[in-house]
Amino acid sequence: MGRKTVLLLLVGIFMAYYVYTPLPDNIEEPWKLTGFNLILKTISDIEEKWRRNRALVGELLGINHFMNTLMFLMSFQDVPPTSDETVTVMDTTFSNVPVRVYIPKRKSEALRRGLFYIHGGGWCLGSAAYYSYDILSRRTANRLDAVVISTNYRLAPKYHFPNQFEDVYNVLKWFLCQDILKGYGVDPKRIGISGDSAGGNLAAAVTQQIIDDPDVKIKLKIQSLIYPALQTLDMDLPSIRENSHFPVLPKSLMVRVWSEYFTTDRSLEKAMLINQHVPVESSYLFRFVNWSSLLPEKFKKGHFYSGPTHGPSELARKYSGFLDVRAAPLLADDNKLHSLPLTYVITCQYDVLRDEGIMYVTRLRNAGVRVTHNHIEDGFHGIITFPEFKIGHRVENQYLSWLSENL
Repeated sequence: MGRKTVLLLLVGIFMAYYVYTPLPDNIEEPWKLTGFNLILKTISDIEEKWRRNRALVGELLGINHFMNTLMFLMSFQDVPPTSDETVTVMDTTFSNVPVRVYIPKRKSEALRRGLFYIHGGGWCLGSAAYYSYDILSRRTANRLDAVVISTNYRLAPKYHFPNQFEDVYNVLKWFLCQDILKGYGVDPKRIGISGDSAGGNLAAAVTQQIIDDPDVKIKLKIQSLIYPALQTLDMDLPSIRENSHFPVLPKSLMVRVWSEYFTTDRSLEKAMLINQHVPVESSYLFRFVNWSSLLPEKFKKGHFYSGPTHGPSELARKYSGFLDVRAAPLLADDNKLHSLPLTYVITCQYDVLRDEGIMYVTRLRNAGVRVTHNHIEDGFHGIITFPEFKIGHRVENQYLSWLSENL
């Protein structure tokens, strides 16, 4: 065997090792998922090398942050506000925040339903103009004969909590004004809120907070949370253990975007990775995220609850946002949860965020809220925004069917 053959063999073995991602047997179209994961992994590896050599490379090129790199690449997937034969699409601002509005073209004798949508992206990425969100909003507006408001918000790492929350909250309040609803022909009794991932987090958070706002007279009829991120305390849930290296949202990326939501100081990220970031004086909050009592048995199988470990108080003093219920809606007490509207929650088996969504379902039901829980046994994080995958279409249809029946 010649040297070139040996070299090619070694390169092939290395590439196979780099590309290979073990996936469960029930994952549909595994090579698509592997390919998507390869792109994220490559960007992450390049960014890490740039970060280590920032003085030589990163500062020179101005590309020294993983999220900025991803945002730059994702911007090529943004689409303009183009109307079609069924939906009028326009960009505008609500309360000085950019939003994209979708209005069905067919005539309606009655007032239309309204849906307020919040995109995901770990509080760092994405926009209402991203092609998959644009597709989802068009289909929602057309199928439900509904006015869809797809909102933007300021993003990390340039902006941190509570900026993202405040942007979404202010836009929602603007939309819920009687005059605004009248102008768009929206029925004030049929308004819902929805979001995926970090957008699901923001949807849950603003829905909780707007209940007690005396300036808001019009209430939300439903909330729909698509694999939402809901808690910052326990980074060792069974779903995190099981899916820590699963494509799209491995534990390392999940912790990274959580920490970026609050600070660019990597010390918080490092503490969260080893689950030692919550100070002992905040240990009482763990009762809201205790998976040993809040998860059904099938999700606890093979796992043991070891109780919380604690970190330095300094982190919580500097970045107190990670203990704020507006950032972690699962920390709300039962009195707050009791007043929430009819709820739909999507969770995915192969998702680090699976268990917090399930715990929220449990807590909402215990508080007397009517909840429909759609658990996708062969699902993974991000499926509803991947039109390339067959499973994405199935879950989208289930989501739109529920909205059609309940909004």
